[in-house]
Amino acid sequence: MTANAPPVVGNLPAGSRNAITDVPGVSVGHRTLADGACQTGVTVIRPHAGNVYTHKVPAAAVVLNGFGKSIGLVQVEELGVLETPIALTNTFGVGTVAQAQIRAAIAENPEIGRGWPTVNPLVFECNDGYLNDIQAMAVQEADYAEALAAAGAEVAQGAVGAGRGMSSFGVKGGIGTASRMAGGYTVGALVLSNFGTAESLIYAGEAVGGRLAERLAQEKGPEKGSIIMVVATDAPLDARQLRRLALRAGTGLARTGSVFGHGSGDIALAFSTAYTVPHLADMPMPAVPMVHEARLDPLFRAAADSVEQAIVHALWHAQPVTGRDGHHRAALRELLPDLSET
Repeated sequence: MTANAPPVVGNLPAGSRNAITDVPGVSVGHRTLADGACQTGVTVIRPHAGNVYTHKVPAAAVVLNGFGKSIGLVQVEELGVLETPIALTNTFGVGTVAQAQIRAAIAENPEIGRGWPTVNPLVFECNDGYLNDIQAMAVQEADYAEALAAAGAEVAQGAVGAGRGMSSFGVKGGIGTASRMAGGYTVGALVLSNFGTAESLIYAGEAVGGRLAERLAQEKGPEKGSIIMVVATDAPLDARQLRRLALRAGTGLARTGSVFGHGSGDIALAFSTAYTVPHLADMPMPAVPMVHEARLDPLFRAAADSVEQAIVHALWHAQPVTGRDGHHRAALRELLPDLSET
């Protein structure tokens, strides 16, 4: 470990970017709002560059602890597909971003809500109200559109996009991403990290929470934050298998010291880019050989490692932020600079 690089989790190789965008076709875009008391934003994950409504991707979600206000999970559970990009934002921005997703889908597919069924927007959230004036409801539909238009292969991390106002372990949290190669496939993860108490932090296997709590001099309290974990893979998996993969994100989360506390919203979603499911009934359904159940273990390990690594990256890349009413979150490396020397 060096001062110029974050610690590495596990021994599986990472992709070329060590990001969710190592999974072919996946792209990520941010829109960051950083102005005084407004410290928030939107992050968008595109599963492929085409029309997601007409060419849906298989997906499944797992709710580890349901203290959250996401939208769209019921239909994902029922049908096992995504039909919009995945959006991340703050708690009070969910409705606005969902409406923006609906408008974007209609613009691309004018038959939605007329000759075709309606569309299922998918928005995940965490509460950034400590740093961000969440009551101002600063996120607008145009912010989703800008994040979507900005989607690309390079992923900024830390206090950007939806992660701008997020906190983790009493310090600055935010966006983190990572990838691992296993079983001949790529598994990538992106997290919106807004969880954890200082004393519980385990950083790349090192229990540093006690030292961090001392530096922060904060009173101990219950975990009230949240985390959204998105896992992508190019392995051909069906929705049932993807639910199993999403569940392993919880392993990576637990390694960092989380117990999925009472006030925490911990949600994982996994999707595959190996094939698409057509919207129109006259188009043939894909006939894709799925990965055998007995060969899923390497993917499970890759999901766990990439999620843990993504959380480490969110902490490592985060910069200090001052926001609403002068509230401040320091960066982890600012408080524990010796992490790079242990």
